[in-house]
Amino acid sequence: MSAQDDVRARYEDLVDALIGIPGVTPPRGGSGFGRSSLRYQGKIFAMLVRGRLVVKLPAGRVSELCAAGEGMHFDANKGTPMREWLSLDPDSEQPWLPLAREALDFARAAS
Repeated sequence: MSAQDDVRARYEDLVDALIGIPGVTPPRGGSGFGRSSLRYQGKIFAMLVRGRLVVKLPAGRVSELCAAGEGMHFDANKGTPMREWLSLDPDSEQPWLPLAREALDFARAAS
């Protein structure tokens, strides 16, 4: 199994752990932005992009994780890092499920 397959399997495990939660919908597939995204009431809160877990968190939390070397601000190929989106470093020791749950809580609070 390649590293990319490992990441994809890890993300599928994450999806399986969260899709039973009311309001959470699984990735739609297909092509285009958001095809791999988990959504809460239609709003993306976690996705797999270019082999990295990307989660939406409060801006201060994203800055804190970036400063700790856990990842970087996500850039959707527009040249502007997004302040509320963390692209987790593939080598980070941060467990994915707690980060995704934190992103889900943030999405719930915003709705």
